[in-house]
Amino acid sequence: MAPRDFRTRLVKRASKGGLFLPDELAAGLTAYYELLARWNQKINLTALDNPDEAIDRLLLEPVVATKQLTRPDVSIMDVGSGGGSPAIPMKLVVPASKLTMVEVKARKSAFLREAVRSLGLAQTTVETSRYEELLARPELHEAFDVLSLRAIRVEVRTLLTLQAFVKPGGMILLFRGPTGPDSPELVPPLRWLTTVALIEALQSRLTVLQKIR
Repeated sequence: MAPRDFRTRLVKRASKGGLFLPDELAAGLTAYYELLARWNQKINLTALDNPDEAIDRLLLEPVVATKQLTRPDVSIMDVGSGGGSPAIPMKLVVPASKLTMVEVKARKSAFLREAVRSLGLAQTTVETSRYEELLARPELHEAFDVLSLRAIRVEVRTLLTLQAFVKPGGMILLFRGPTGPDSPELVPPLRWLTTVALIEALQSRLTVLQKIR
């Protein structure tokens, strides 16, 4: 699909879901998707078989999720970044944010670095590492306002590990499907704030947790 045709499809898809995409954001999301589609022919980054579903899940879900961010210069860690969603679309919506993407697989990390370069994403870094290994770096402890997570099994132990990267008062954003309770099992210092609908067609949800001060 030509970039202009894809952009038209993207804007229409967003409008159907009640979202307005400014021209610059629509252009950025289109450029990201086109890069993802090219790389996806060489390495398996994500499923793109159904274009409308891919637009909803990879591009529009993160756009909706950024409504939870409280200021433009927020610092974000995205764990298990894979093909770059939700991290890169969130960065495109909030360009003043500081983004760190964590991806253990070298080939996917190579794509993420190319996306950062190609899209001109300032204040954006890629860590090729397991998130557990990053705990050995003191400068990353309680360094982020927001931690985002998709396609990683959410257990109490996982959340307790991940909260170490989040500032007191900061949030964890869990991108989730239609099944399961609104909140996972939690122990302090995490508490459930809210669960909101993302994309109606996917019945997807965003669960927002907060790290207690």
